[in-house]
Amino acid sequence: MEFTTRTLPGRKHIALVAHDHCKQMLKGWVERHQSLLSQHILFGTGTTGNLVSLATGLEVNAMLSGPMGGDQQVGAMIAEGKIDVMIFFWDPLNAVPHDPDVKALLRLATLWNIPVATNVATADLLIQSPKFSVEMDVQIPDYERYLAARLK
Repeated sequence: MEFTTRTLPGRKHIALVAHDHCKQMLKGWVERHQSLLSQHILFGTGTTGNLVSLATGLEVNAMLSGPMGGDQQVGAMIAEGKIDVMIFFWDPLNAVPHDPDVKALLRLATLWNIPVATNVATADLLIQSPKFSVEMDVQIPDYERYLAARLK
């Protein structure tokens, strides 16, 4: 696969996702970083997005609940270049019925080379990075070239 460059903007589009046992942890993380996160555009799966918005007053564009298709909505936005960072606190000790959706979401985030934090320590490192609030180039698959080669 060939690659091209995508520039992540200074004002990031951030997806917030958390499994049930991790929602309070994500809410607390957002509360601690509320002033910085207020400078970005937030998205969240349904329950998580609404919980964070109610707790912080931040505007969170809420999608469907994860098991109802919210994970897939976030994945589609990643593939369309509409999400720049994902904070996804998932529970490695409890299987969820929509595990295939979770795996697909993480696969898309990796494929499209967006920064992902799956725990508090990584999320703290990510948000404290000097590159968090500035433009940043990342390499992504060159889909146009890929498609052109497949149609020959």
